[in-house]
Amino acid sequence: MHMTIPLWTLLGFAAWTLLTLGNSVGISRWSRILTGRARFQDFAEYEVKGPGIHRRGMRAHANCVENLPVFASIVLVLTATGLDTTLIDVLCLVVIVARVLQTTVHVAFEQTNPVVLFRSIFYNTQWLAMITLAAVIAITAAA
Repeated sequence: MHMTIPLWTLLGFAAWTLLTLGNSVGISRWSRILTGRARFQDFAEYEVKGPGIHRRGMRAHANCVENLPVFASIVLVLTATGLDTTLIDVLCLVVIVARVLQTTVHVAFEQTNPVVLFRSIFYNTQWLAMITLAAVIAITAAA
């Protein structure tokens, strides 16, 4: 099987989603449990508690999960149609780089106005890249 840039970036997005959960929420929860500062039952399924990094990690992971199916759908259609251009590769790389930057800014920093602005810029960059990918597919299919 030939792994294209879009497929690699999709794999990267999925891996980043898992790493976001493990490196923010997982570390936060386990460190609190193992040091006796929290019990297993202290982490209710729908109630976000804990230090800031834990809460931000939960939301950042949810945001990855919300956007992964959209990107996966686009890459699936790209792969099914056989579209393979430099523009597509660049746009897919933009998506994954913007995703990593958005998540990193979300988890690593308290959410001040400047931080949220940067996080928003990275999200919107990702969104525009996905919209452009969808448009390239539609335009190419219509031609």
